[in-house]
Amino acid sequence: MSSAADKLIVALDFPNASQALALVDQLEGRCRWFKVGLELYISAGNHVVLELKKRHFGVFLDLKLHDIPNTVAGAVRSVAGLGADLLTVHAGGGPAMLAAAAEAAAGLPQASRLLAVTVLTSMDAAQLAATGIAARPAEQALRLAKVAHESGIQGLVCSPEEAAQMRHELPGSILVTPGIRPVGASVGDQKRVATPAAALSAGADYLVVGRPITLAKDPVLAAEAILSEIAFVK
Repeated sequence: MSSAADKLIVALDFPNASQALALVDQLEGRCRWFKVGLELYISAGNHVVLELKKRHFGVFLDLKLHDIPNTVAGAVRSVAGLGADLLTVHAGGGPAMLAAAAEAAAGLPQASRLLAVTVLTSMDAAQLAATGIAARPAEQALRLAKVAHESGIQGLVCSPEEAAQMRHELPGSILVTPGIRPVGASVGDQKRVATPAAALSAGADYLVVGRPITLAKDPVLAAEAILSEIAFVK
């Protein structure tokens, strides 16, 4: 399962570090990557990231930075000392912001690999239209991905529905896909989803899985089932 564990990122979407690290303890020896998002980061701050790195885990710091270019560049530099492996910025921030983030990261000896978030997996065409965007989610995601590439950011966060097109249009990208739901799992607030096998077959490099593991009666068994599915994808 070694190669499978390299592809699974477990989302630690918990309100505090104690709960998050309790799950990490349960999954240790099985999972190698964990995501720290806004809920946990606002509660636990840098401590939880540093603790995960101390334990030699890969850390996906999902802060979705979105502000004026100078502020985002400063945030990228501030995060550098934490040792997070992956860090997200919002592609919707535009080319100047994305370029500032890329330039800031390039000037650091231990910068996180930047990922540009395209269209959230909780958004469908109706949600996009409500924000004034008439394009389909796939069209908008690809448009933003190309802006990110042109601005110097090669990593992308997209739904599994867009992974195949991203892989074709932007070869060499690192593709991280949330919205992963095993067969029979609740979709929840996600709109554009796929099974682990389908997302990998479409070209995803990393799968982000939260509630199907964290809310499972037995998180270890749930993680092992996903790892087994990943292992069988050629």
